[in-house]
Amino acid sequence: MDTINNLQNQFGLMTWPLLICSALTIMILLERCVQVLLCTGVGKTKINALLAKQYRDDDCGLDELASELKQQRPLLYKGVAMLISHRHFDKPLREDAAGIWLQQKRTQLRSGLRLLSLIGVITPLLGLLGTVLGLIEMFKGIAATSGSVTPSDLADGLGLAMRTTAAGLIIALPAITGAQLLGLWADQVTAKLEHTLNHCNLWLEGLDLDPACNKHSKKMGVEPSTVNINASLSSAETTS
Repeated sequence: MDTINNLQNQFGLMTWPLLICSALTIMILLERCVQVLLCTGVGKTKINALLAKQYRDDDCGLDELASELKQQRPLLYKGVAMLISHRHFDKPLREDAAGIWLQQKRTQLRSGLRLLSLIGVITPLLGLLGTVLGLIEMFKGIAATSGSVTPSDLADGLGLAMRTTAAGLIIALPAITGAQLLGLWADQVTAKLEHTLNHCNLWLEGLDLDPACNKHSKKMGVEPSTVNINASLSSAETTS
């Protein structure tokens, strides 16, 4: 309670709005950082190595691989597992399923970033409002004073009024920076997912872009065919 009372004496009416904004900023940044740690760490090289050990006509092996990948935390594993699980469907249906899955994961990766950006916009305004209100109170006190006003009185009043602006800027800086960096990270992860799913879909259709997989593909009599998950993702974004 002493801490809260001290903060209220320092920031006045803007104490609680600034505290709420700072708490939300910390919680969103921590939660998103945990998601970064859970979703990263797996690259296309590991996926290519897994596919190089599999045969396209080995349903039991592919089912076991999909089951193992579903239990992993990285999104890249889950996406490949989803695609392998839908390998018996026609190519257009598989592309649509991958596009919808990518759109869902993109929404999840960017969750909370709009609120973080909003906090970065409103906290400087809250701080400026607190400064204006503090100046109004200071001038009211000066007007009610019958004696002379000393420079120290003005310095104390201005210092109290300017603290809210400084607090608002301190909160806004990590909020805006975090929102931008996390947005770039989400786009990068989504692009990696899209590229890897396209590669896996090509592998399922009989076309190997990675030479490491060629030793298995030569044993298959599947005609290579190109797929385009990106088009499905774009159509999913348009309909949403």
